[in-house]
Amino acid sequence: MSIEFQVPDMTCGHCVKTITGAVSEAAPGATVTVDLSTHRLTITGTDQADKLEAAIRDAGYAPTRL
Repeated sequence: MSIEFQVPDMTCGHCVKTITGAVSEAAPGATVTVDLSTHRLTITGTDQADKLEAAIRDAGYAPTRL
């Protein structure tokens, strides 16, 4: 299973690092794949979409689940 988010305010490597850290803390063992050019984030290895969305928001970003 994979969970995808559109994160329009994810614009640089620092953003990617911050979001990846937040996701890893919320769901240890999950894999994060980022396409910075399209502002898309794909997470595999967990089915806790609500928890992940909250973690990304708490990190200061505005994700939309796809």
